[in-house]
This record gives sequence, C-alpha cells and structure tokens, in this order.
Amino acid sequence: MSDQGLTRRGLGLTAGAATVLAAGGVRAQADGPMVQTLYGRLRLSREGQVWTGKGIPYGQAERFRRPVPPGPWFGRLAVDRYGPASPQRGAEPFQSEDCLRLNVWTPAADDAARPVIVYIHGGAYSTGSGSSPMTNGARLAARGDVVVVTVNHRLGPLGYAPLARIAPGFEDSGNLGQLDLILALEWVRDNIAAFGGDPACVTLVGQSGGGAKIATLMAMPAAVGLFHRAVTMSGQQVTASGPLNGTRRGQVWLEALGLTPDRIEEVRTLPVQRLIEAAGATDPILGGSLYFGPVLDGRSLTRHPFWPDAPGQSAAIPMMIGNCREETLAFLGDDPANVGLTWESLPGKLTPSQMRIDIAPEEVVDWYRREHPELSPDQVLIRATTAARSWRAAVIEAEMRAAQGSPAFVYQLDFPSRRTNGRTGAYHTSDIPLMLDTVEAEGSGAAGPAGQAMADRMADALLAFARTGDPNHPGLPRWTPYSLARRETMVLDRTSRMEDDPRGDERRFFGRIPYIQPGT
Repeated sequence: MSDQGLTRRGLGLTAGAATVLAAGGVRAQADGPMVQTLYGRLRLSREGQVWTGKGIPYGQAERFRRPVPPGPWFGRLAVDRYGPASPQRGAEPFQSEDCLRLNVWTPAADDAARPVIVYIHGGAYSTGSGSSPMTNGARLAARGDVVVVTVNHRLGPLGYAPLARIAPGFEDSGNLGQLDLILALEWVRDNIAAFGGDPACVTLVGQSGGGAKIATLMAMPAAVGLFHRAVTMSGQQVTASGPLNGTRRGQVWLEALGLTPDRIEEVRTLPVQRLIEAAGATDPILGGSLYFGPVLDGRSLTRHPFWPDAPGQSAAIPMMIGNCREETLAFLGDDPANVGLTWESLPGKLTPSQMRIDIAPEEVVDWYRREHPELSPDQVLIRATTAARSWRAAVIEAEMRAAQGSPAFVYQLDFPSRRTNGRTGAYHTSDIPLMLDTVEAEGSGAAGPAGQAMADRMADALLAFARTGDPNHPGLPRWTPYSLARRETMVLDRTSRMEDDPRGDERRFFGRIPYIQPGT
C-alpha cells in the first residue's frame, strides 16, 4: 500500500500543487476552461462531450482529527487524474491518507446553474472510491446537462474508529468519514457554481454503503441545507452503532495493534498499513472482521438515522429508495458451493451470518417450498437471504418516510445482469451502471442494447428526479410515491410496471422477526 510520494498531512499552503502533480502525472489540456475556486485556480480537461477536473482537494485532515478546508495553492493546479483512495484492504491501486479529493464533470464551466448530482461510493464503510469506471460521470453529465461529482473520504478505522470513550482527544473519531462527506458538500456549496452547477439543487446518490452514508447524513445536523434530494440504492442505515458496542470494537482494534488505552496516542503515528491490518480482528458483536461505521456519539450524530422514525430534519427532502430482487447473488452466487444445492443441504446455507436475523432455517425452507414451489434450492438461497438481510432496511425506511407524510419513490430492479460466471439476476451493484448510464464500463453486467435501453429509462428517471424531485418521465409508467396502504413500487425491467407490494408475502413472512441493522 504505497502513498506514491503523497504526504499524510494533506495539502499545505504551497505543497498542494506538487501533491496533485505527483498523483496526476500528465498536465491537463491547455485548451480547457480555467476555473477559480475559493482555494485557487485549476484547468479542466476534455472527456467525451464534457469537461472534467479530477483529484480536486476539498479538505485536509490529520489522522483521527476533524477535516478542515484545503490550504490555498499558488499557480494552476493540475487536476487531470483521479486522486488517491483512502487506505483500505480493497483493491484500489492508489491509496493514501491524503484522500480528501473529489471529481467533477460538467458540460460547461459557465453560469447556467445546472442540477448537481453527487455520487457517494459503496464498499460498506471500509472500501471503494469515487474513481470506479461504473461511476464515471461523463455520460450522465452530457446526457442530462447536469454537473456530476464523485468523492473520496476516509474509510475503515481512519474514518470510523470508535475511540471517543477510550481516551480524550478522539471525540469525533467514530464519524470522521461522515464529517469528510459534509466538508465535501460544503465545498460543493461554495465552489460548484464556478463549474456551471447550482448549489441550491444538489442530489445525493449512493449505492450500498454509499446509500447508507446518505441515510446517515439525513440525520446529521451539520448536513442540513447541503443537499436537496436523496437517492439510496441497495444501501440503508436504520440504526447506527451504539456507543458501548462501538467502544468494544475500538478496544479490540487497539488490542490487535498491541496497544493499551494509555498508549492510544501511538495510533496517530503508526504505519497506516498496520491500522488497516488490525481491522481484520474478530468483531466482538458480529463475528467476522471488525465493523466500522457511523456511531451514535452524541456530537455529530445525535439520533439513529431511521429509528424510531424518519429524521425530521430531512422530511422536506424528496427521496428515492431502491433495491435489487436478487441482491445476494453478488455475495453468494460466485461460490461453487452454492450451486447445485438440494433441499437437504439448503438449511445449512441459511446461517445467521447470511440471514442476519434469528430464524430457523428449516422454517424458511418449508415456507418457500410451500409458497413458491417454482423456485429451486439455489434460487431460494438467493431469494431468502435477500429478503431477510438486504431488503429489510429498505422496507423500513420506506415505511418510516410514508408514516412521516413525506413518502419516497421506491423501486425494485428486476432487470437481469450477468455475473462473470454466467449467472444472471438483479444482483447487488447491478443498478449502478443502469442508473448512471455506464453499461459499457468495466465491471458492468448489462452491456449491450437491452442494457442500454434499460439505462436510458433509469438514467432519465434519475435526471428528472435531480431536476424536480420527481422521477417521472415519458419512458416509464406513472410512478407514484410509496404509501403504507398500497406500498407502491416501480418494478424496473424490460417492461417496467407499477406494482403494489411486490414480494409482499416474503415481506410479511420475514417481517415477523425483529430486524437489527448489521453492525449496530
């Protein structure tokens, strides 16, 4: 995990340009428009039909401290390459603690005041970046005459280590990744007009962990007024980690580092790779590796995001909530051991770690065999784990918004994409290239004419929503918000349709069992 010449402390007063040049290499095209930000000038470069600036610094942060705005730079900043991702165990090739960077795509750096779409990446709270080919904003910006932004922030223990109750000086450590996102949104508010965007029309979009981060922002007082619409795709956050369970995780992490609480200050100077490796210690609550995510710290986050109700501070923000019918095909479908199951072997696969609720596997199998005899054991594995663990939080958030009187637009993706092993389904992440119009990008399972036709419909729904707060457009049937009486849902498929309470029998079956957000 190399810092590739980048410093841990972030941009200084004069080192900023050198830092970005180290990350960016080739300079931007000389004929691109010059943009003046609050911190200095930068020149955009051409990408397809739009202009782009990549690796733009929006902040700087010392380890385990709140982020602050970047220092000003002198001269012209080269912003023609993606900036580093947060250090992580993920496969990101370019990692550094100097990761508070964002990327912008715009049709023109003028005063047109276009809607702004800010995409927050997934990977839970531990992996990922804003530089995935599937989240490239060039096509969406050109398609909808909008400004698109993607963002990197601190992840894992660097962004969400719950140390506040262990020692003074770490009061914000459990939510630093969220505070990074708030700083990025403040940067958008203060600078996006120079890129042709409207700071009063900002839509947050996030998939998986990105959606969960958005749900959490909806309950954070410091985020009020920074965004005006929200789209969560297969990613919700009903509850945050409690302070006591969070502290237990922090203690286990310190023990994995060989540190006692009286030596906690050493985490500020240890090699970053050791911090990331220690995150592989066994989680004292969940099992598996340590969970890092937002903490109910009483400072930045003073209530659970969607419990006991939807956050009042975000009631006026239009919301879209989505899920994929075969979510867990992405997690379980590539394992040969999950193919060719029998009714006798299936219960052994429906473990608590896969279901995330306490229910007898035999009861689940019996119910599906009785109510859905058309499904094979392989299919029941995916349908049951999806309904029990991946879909529940989306249903809860939709219910909370409806009860609040600010109903969301809800979708279920049925359109099948193809995994690398040939299996097909609407799996976790398959809505990303469809919503962002990147079906031909690396990692997409929807390449081809049918996928592009689906992307046309979904991307246009996102663009309509970003512009007006309503996803309706001529390419889809009339989309009505979700109510508790009917549970209206847009089923997105080759032929899309509105349906009341799709998979309602599965919702009712698993709804009998209390749901606790994993990690909290």
